[in-house]
Amino acid sequence: MEWTKVSIYTTAAGIDFVCDMLSELGIDGVEIEDEQDFKDFLKENHKYWDYVDDDLLKEKEKETRVNIYLETNNELPDKLLSLKSALAELAEKDISNEWGRLEIDTEGINEEDWANNWKQYFHPMEVGKKILIQPEWEPQSGKTDRIVFTVNPGMTFGTGTHHTTKLCIEELEKTVTAETELLDIGCGSGILSIISLLLGAKEAWALDIDPACEHVALDNAVLNGVDISKYHIYSGDIITDKTLFDKLAVRKYNVIAANIVADVIIALLPTVKKLIAPGGTFVCSGIIDDRLNDVLTAMESESMAPVSMSKAGGWVAMSIQF
Repeated sequence: MEWTKVSIYTTAAGIDFVCDMLSELGIDGVEIEDEQDFKDFLKENHKYWDYVDDDLLKEKEKETRVNIYLETNNELPDKLLSLKSALAELAEKDISNEWGRLEIDTEGINEEDWANNWKQYFHPMEVGKKILIQPEWEPQSGKTDRIVFTVNPGMTFGTGTHHTTKLCIEELEKTVTAETELLDIGCGSGILSIISLLLGAKEAWALDIDPACEHVALDNAVLNGVDISKYHIYSGDIITDKTLFDKLAVRKYNVIAANIVADVIIALLPTVKKLIAPGGTFVCSGIIDDRLNDVLTAMESESMAPVSMSKAGGWVAMSIQF
């Protein structure tokens, strides 16, 4: 199916008026691109990340627009004419010229390309000494003596190719044994917990604040032939949700992994101390260089110290022994 992306140029002040106009035309599904809104979002949610890619910031430095997607068929010309007419009426009401130029651009999009274009950037990758990360949609090239982790992350979950994830996997290769009971906090698509099972872990628990992790991680576990009786997935905030904490606190874990960001790792430290088994290892990553000292200071206040540390691409991972 073919779609046409229609971008309506406006301003932050004009977004609501444009959306109301579209609603009157029967168009309710919109995508808003607004630089100031993006900056406000980053400011309000700063605790969830320490670094925003420069390319993403540059991408957001553009004229505010409201995007809609219309099916490309014989009704499209009439719909575009109706849209242009409605925009002209809206412009007449904008007596203070606050709502921008209220003009449109169009771009054709193939539905299959729309859903799958991102996959062209994700290819098989060797990680550490033992793991090969293999996209589900790409055939394996030749034989390998590595453990193959096949993944279909969806467009909103990790692929395992980021520096932070690779650093964690390398730490887990050195840590996981046949007796390991592992807790993966912030599991996303289940990469660390599933790979731990493939490395021979006895059992794994996976947790993420996003409920979607439950089906994505489970699908990837099935995809890799994991014994589902050894894999347990939860969603929620283990720091604030006492019921969830109590469910997971019925046992102690030999290994706890957290590939998140510095502030969340710092907040997790007291919880990790309660859940880790004597002699256990806490593997954490997602720490940008600039925040390393903050994490180390917080660990020192909890009487923790890393026994190993690795860096790549401006990111840090470490292991803490208990």
